[in-house]
Amino acid sequence: MPYVRAHVIISGHVQGVFFRAHTRDFARKFNVSGWVKNRHDGNVEAVFEGDGEDITSIIDWCHDGPPGARVSGVDVKWEEYKDEFKGFEITYN
Repeated sequence: MPYVRAHVIISGHVQGVFFRAHTRDFARKFNVSGWVKNRHDGNVEAVFEGDGEDITSIIDWCHDGPPGARVSGVDVKWEEYKDEFKGFEITYN
């Protein structure tokens, strides 16, 4: 499958439940690059780049998230693949 990029906003009870750490671990396991961060509005935001099947898998996982999360929505915007990242990190900006 071709490489793709997805910009994702996950809403619900998604902060304080290690959502970012689990997302990072999942992404690294599937060789997905990009970043994840908490937003000031209580949501979690991420950019994923990689093989389309792997990106689909991580987005599917985001609908449930880690234990303790209660996801109410996952908004996905597909963007042009940029090969911008050299790994997957938690960001704090």
